[in-house]
Amino acid sequence: MLTILTIIFFVLGLIIGSFLNVVIFRLNTSRSFGGRSLCLSCQHVLHWYELIPLFSFIALGGRCSQCKTKISRQYPIVEFLTGLFFAALFLKFQDLFFLYTISFSLTYAYYAAAFSILLVISVYDLKHKIIPDELSLILGIFTFIGLFFFGNFGLSPHIPSVLEFLSGILIAAPFALFWLVSSGRWMGLGDAKLAISLGWLLGLSRAISGVVISFWIGAIIGILLIVFSKNHGMKSEIPFAPYLVLGTVLAFLFELHLFY
Repeated sequence: MLTILTIIFFVLGLIIGSFLNVVIFRLNTSRSFGGRSLCLSCQHVLHWYELIPLFSFIALGGRCSQCKTKISRQYPIVEFLTGLFFAALFLKFQDLFFLYTISFSLTYAYYAAAFSILLVISVYDLKHKIIPDELSLILGIFTFIGLFFFGNFGLSPHIPSVLEFLSGILIAAPFALFWLVSSGRWMGLGDAKLAISLGWLLGLSRAISGVVISFWIGAIIGILLIVFSKNHGMKSEIPFAPYLVLGTVLAFLFELHLFY
């Protein structure tokens, strides 16, 4: 039963991941988020069987069925990561699922939506080296409201403590300081804006753990890129949002309190 439910939520994640790809590709362009999907090279309008998340990419061999142009690997990667997280999110709250259906539904929807936005932010930052202000604002409002309803990672309406209110600002402060001192060379202001939401989403202890992990991972990958990639050097600009999001996901799923 648990395996079947996990697969169902994984498939749900694949479907949501397909929509997230649309948002990533069309955000800040002239195209709306509605309308038919088409090949970016030959403008071929995709049929329903070419739009099955993950499986269509595999069946088509990663190429357009008409012009044979390679399809961006972003599509299956985003879909798979979303499916993976949706399944992991179900496993995290599985006890709530079997005991309190309504509470599970609201809690699951909240965190699934928050991390979906984070995934869009991380991929967009990876592609364009910028974090869209509109997404940071939406996530900030969303997580601030969540302070009043999702205490301790579950549906628990309450009045947030002063520390909970300040968690976002405290997490964002070092990023803002790095940006200010370096005039934007060390860290973008977008990372500070994003960090506010992470503090409200995770709480201070988990958020600190997530940020520290993100710096560790970023440092390791940065060194590897400098050593093994000819396209990266000491002055190369490396998007940090993907590392922040990865650290946040790990702190969330595994309840990390490294300094508590």
